[in-house]
Amino acid sequence: MKKQIAAALALCALVSCSEKKEALTLSGLKQTDFVSSVEGKTTALFVLKNKNGAEACITNYGGRLVSMMAPDKNGKMTDVVLGYDNINDYTQHDGNFGALIGRYGNRIANGAFILDDVEYTLPKNNNGHCLHGGPDGFHTRVWNANQTGEQTLELTYLSEDGEAGFPGNLNVKVTYTLTDNHAIAIKYEATTDKATVVNLTNHSYFNLSGDLSAPIADHVVLINADYYTPVDQTLIPTGIDPVEGTPLDLRMPAVIGAHIDDLFEQLERGRGYDHNWVLNSNGDVHTLAAKAVSPKSGIGLEVYTSEPGVQFYTGNFMSGADKGKHGAVYPHRGAFCLETQHYPDSPNQPLFPSAVLRPGETYASECIYKFTVEK
Repeated sequence: MKKQIAAALALCALVSCSEKKEALTLSGLKQTDFVSSVEGKTTALFVLKNKNGAEACITNYGGRLVSMMAPDKNGKMTDVVLGYDNINDYTQHDGNFGALIGRYGNRIANGAFILDDVEYTLPKNNNGHCLHGGPDGFHTRVWNANQTGEQTLELTYLSEDGEAGFPGNLNVKVTYTLTDNHAIAIKYEATTDKATVVNLTNHSYFNLSGDLSAPIADHVVLINADYYTPVDQTLIPTGIDPVEGTPLDLRMPAVIGAHIDDLFEQLERGRGYDHNWVLNSNGDVHTLAAKAVSPKSGIGLEVYTSEPGVQFYTGNFMSGADKGKHGAVYPHRGAFCLETQHYPDSPNQPLFPSAVLRPGETYASECIYKFTVEK
């Protein structure tokens, strides 16, 4: 009898163990789905939590923000960024969901620039230009990760001299902090042993509605900028123009879908909003640079930055073919990006703020994505 009882208890324990499921993140992710090896380096998913119940998940593959849980107007924690729920999808899809972008975010015309009388040639991966550091930019690299606490993750990477054609050994450190007021604060630092150009940014695709498979045409946006950089047919800047009298005047809150398809040459070239705005904040990280709100969820996003510009992109090239987290299908214009940055093609445009970094200097940039509730 005792043997039968012992056997029964052992069987129950075995069944219990087999049925025990891996704990999920608040956004419903399994950390084990992000454990892999890419080019001999281990990838993982890191979870940041603040004392008020918010959560951010970041993978060291491309330094990507995988999910961000923030409260809506009813207090429900809601994921507001697009992405995938496993590392394989990130490595197999050519996209920038949540990615840390470098060595140079945005475009460099004709994949080339001259610095100190030396011409450097870069990959041409977008209409004959170099976009986001080329196809093997920082968004494809496995970063060294050190989670220093519940709310902070440090990522480091050495971009070697000549990587993607860029000069100098560039030591990069990026720190993600989830603050108690529901902000993701991103601090970038870099040093070099040879003169180079640097422009780091984050390429998160935001949808604040609470439904990541819904378009963002009803979102309301504001950009604190009197000027923008108009582009040619291949989206290379041609100068600086006022927003006054154009559909790119977003100094007052405007519904994204209200004018996105206007017969305006700049919108036609970008298939919607896909431009750099010259911010009025003048590098003051305490001055609002941009804001977006979903009237459906009440979730707002405030952007603060030390950078002179921000690229506002409305998912115009999203095809509707991407299937993301939990099976959500991401539609055309299913998200927007607010990429804080130096202006596109600055290495070739002397009238733009310089993106040159020299030995002995430290590149320092800050971006804050703060999530609010509008009731």
